[in-house]
Amino acid sequence: MDELLKWRGEFPILDRTTYMISNSLGAMPRGVYDGLRSYADSWAERGVRAWEEGWWEMAVGVGDQIAPLIGAGPGEISLHQNVTLTQAVISSCFDFRGPRNKVVMVELEFPSIQYFYHEQRRRGARVEVVATPDHIHIDLEKLLASIDETTLLVPISQVLFRSSSIVDARAIVERAHRVGAHVILDVFQATGTIPLDVRGLGVDFAVGGVLKWLCGGPGVSYLYVREDLRAKLRPALTGWSAHQRPFAFETGAIDPREDSFRFLNGTPHIPALYACQPGLEILNRVGITAIREKSMRLTARLIEGALDRGWRVNTPENPADRAGTVSIGCPHAYQVCRELLAREILVDYRPQAGVRVSPHFYNRDEECDFTLAEMAEILETGVWEKHAAAVTHA
Repeated sequence: MDELLKWRGEFPILDRTTYMISNSLGAMPRGVYDGLRSYADSWAERGVRAWEEGWWEMAVGVGDQIAPLIGAGPGEISLHQNVTLTQAVISSCFDFRGPRNKVVMVELEFPSIQYFYHEQRRRGARVEVVATPDHIHIDLEKLLASIDETTLLVPISQVLFRSSSIVDARAIVERAHRVGAHVILDVFQATGTIPLDVRGLGVDFAVGGVLKWLCGGPGVSYLYVREDLRAKLRPALTGWSAHQRPFAFETGAIDPREDSFRFLNGTPHIPALYACQPGLEILNRVGITAIREKSMRLTARLIEGALDRGWRVNTPENPADRAGTVSIGCPHAYQVCRELLAREILVDYRPQAGVRVSPHFYNRDEECDFTLAEMAEILETGVWEKHAAAVTHA
């Protein structure tokens, strides 16, 4: 018996869809209704006093619910609106005008991060993008060779968004530290699917969001900064949330805090901080170990079923090398995805990946089989052709 299925009742959308898209947006816990009602009640009843009665501390305090999921400690996480902004806060701590000004990324990094760092060339950054042999794995040896004494930052995803391939973060951190570079580990597709220990890795920074596997909705991303760097670095992207005495409204230069508030800037995103907490509570109660065990079983089931049908799998077959998503390169993948969505089977499509199917702890084994069977039926009957005129961007 699957003990994790007892949580299905906490996610209303599971009653009416086959929800296999947690890599993009996790299912909403019903507790979000109460969370947002608490926010509304606090605003309605306490008004401006709510800032002094809990709101102001939430941009770090709620991070303590994320910390156990990535191996961080209390008070070590600050919360922001999205991961691109966390990268901006980090990069603002550094000067790209000196001889150590190289940013090393891999070709398979999430596009928003690539866009951001390419624009840092205006600040003097030299950006090196390491090519990959396929759309599944990074070229680790080539990446490590690119990290040299002129490298300043290495933004790298722990789990690649297209293929769900797990990257050897320890090797990257060790190489970077050997030459004096800093690693920014993006754990967006990892947190909530695989065990993480950012402290044990010794990573300089870790970033991610609650949007996907943490079932926290949009508007909350997190930033971990290694303890010895926290009071040392000074973000240029800053604001009154980072000031020692924000409500003194002092003019002039900032007097920065030395804790995680140091990496905040403007007014916190309070509604989203209320909305994300029910999902975080559930994930912490379920536990990453149990989630990982189930994920390996469900993804293996999907891979076996796809290969049996002769489809290409753009995800590592070795369970130790993959996280929670299986990318299936079936024929006419974009059109198949569109028809699955029309049938209330929620998946997504990405170029060079195919149909991404992402079961989570609340999914049943039979939902994996059903999704594959529907894909096969769509192809066999030619129903996919009604979507053939759609723009694929593939």
